[in-house]
Amino acid sequence: MTQPVASRIPVFKLYGEGLAWPTPDLLHCETIPKRSRLHHWEIQPHRHADLYQLLYVHRGQAQIDIEGQRQLITRSAVQVVPPLCVHGFHFSEDIDGYVLTLAAPLVSQLQAQMGPAMAVFARPASYPVSADRAYLNRLFSAIQLEYQSDQPARDVLLHALVGAALVWVGRQVLKGRAAGQIPGRSQAYLSQFMQRVERDFRSHGSVEVMAHGIGISVAHLNSICRELAGQSALQIIHQRQLLEAKRCLIYTNMTVAQLAETLGFGDPAYFSRFFRRLAGVSPSAFREAG
Repeated sequence: MTQPVASRIPVFKLYGEGLAWPTPDLLHCETIPKRSRLHHWEIQPHRHADLYQLLYVHRGQAQIDIEGQRQLITRSAVQVVPPLCVHGFHFSEDIDGYVLTLAAPLVSQLQAQMGPAMAVFARPASYPVSADRAYLNRLFSAIQLEYQSDQPARDVLLHALVGAALVWVGRQVLKGRAAGQIPGRSQAYLSQFMQRVERDFRSHGSVEVMAHGIGISVAHLNSICRELAGQSALQIIHQRQLLEAKRCLIYTNMTVAQLAETLGFGDPAYFSRFFRRLAGVSPSAFREAG
């Protein structure tokens, strides 16, 4: 029997916490000092399976390490952190700003409304705030205040405010593309590929079929995926299959054999080897740890 969408939402965890996602919301907002102060202003490298993050640095300095690349932010900026990216931060003690963490279902909903052109989380990136500093201060402050409130229609307003933040980032993506920083056609190909992955990951469609379906070669597709997403096309497909497997292990009672069949693996033993290779533990051990 097909599981309800809500039951497939995974256990969301924040850095340094062993507990499940702390609220019923599909987002979490806190100031940068709140968590980083507890860890002596340093967040060690880590990653999230399906959490998206916007880090808004309002004041102070932030050293950001993402996928082996290091950047020092000394002025107001918004840092985009997609899921699965290994990232860590080191902040100055006068740091001020916010961390907005979004669950995959909410991002999917808002991204669908914005359209594929504004691919906010296609790759990790940093966007200087400059003239929009006052606007973003008000916006992130409003998100934080509403997040902490219990006012009527709170979810509606929260989602609208978060949508405004994503629109701001999406417009920076478009500006960068117009300036030649991100090839527009490449971004469009990546968006088409991601849509096909979401549609076909259970049927194990080949990279070759997907590439030809959007009108480019496998080599071209892999080049785009590595440039804009930091992974090969096959790695992106595998990570999507792994994500769904983790969700099902946590939120359903399916046996490993049933799960393997649901995800299109003909052999449960092969699925278990696939899972262990990508997750570092067996499906059973992952379920017990969750």
